[in-house]
Amino acid sequence: MKQIALYGKGGIGKSTTSVNLSAALAERDLDVLQIGCDPKRDSTRMLMHGQWIPTVLDLIRERGDASIGVDDVVFRGYHGIRCVEAGGPEPGVGCAGRGIIATFQLLERLGALKGDVIVYDVLGDVVCGGFAMPMREGYAREVYLVTSGTLMSLYAANNICKAIARLSAKARSLCRLSGVICNAAPIEREEELVTEFSRRIGSWMVSYIPRDRIVQLAELHRMPVIEYAPDSEQAARYRELADKILRNTRMDIPVPLGMDELEALALEFA
Repeated sequence: MKQIALYGKGGIGKSTTSVNLSAALAERDLDVLQIGCDPKRDSTRMLMHGQWIPTVLDLIRERGDASIGVDDVVFRGYHGIRCVEAGGPEPGVGCAGRGIIATFQLLERLGALKGDVIVYDVLGDVVCGGFAMPMREGYAREVYLVTSGTLMSLYAANNICKAIARLSAKARSLCRLSGVICNAAPIEREEELVTEFSRRIGSWMVSYIPRDRIVQLAELHRMPVIEYAPDSEQAARYRELADKILRNTRMDIPVPLGMDELEALALEFA
């Protein structure tokens, strides 16, 4: 079983990438489970054709976890993909990471953490205890950084590298960095910049996904690109990403850059 986590700055396109990656994997008749680990609860919405599914944390608040079954939290979406949303607290109250912790505990109890591929879509601006849990507790073995060439998205990706490097020093953490995905901004020389960033942290750029209006159109129609425009170049990019991830065996301990190094790198390609 492949256990994949996509981390990156908020708004960088993790959910779009996760949705289309899951869709491309499911096309291969693989059993795919996608878990949204973001309080916005929108990770699986396109897979569910616009439906907002109940979150684990909301159900626990309403009913308590003892009365919750698999069918209450796991929903079938596009091509049979099993969809779960962790959810979060009410705005301004509590820790958003608590939804992730509660979700994994419940899914383990229900025996739902299974399949050919599990895709975790994780908010990566702040790698605090809850959001780091997929890495820290071994739920996610392969971490992929989703970034563009903007400084702040590279900064967030570099911070996640720091978390992976720190956690990899602990015996029980099995997570490693498996690669970088460039979801284009786009900016000048972006592909070159992200390729070089990947090399300098001791990893590689798995895929460059260009900016394309068809992504917006697919989302307006509440579908993954893979479903909305299956013959498009963008769909082909997501299928290529899925192929590379299925074949990928890299498990690197990253070497994060210092802030001065990161800024100097960005200036090289400005």
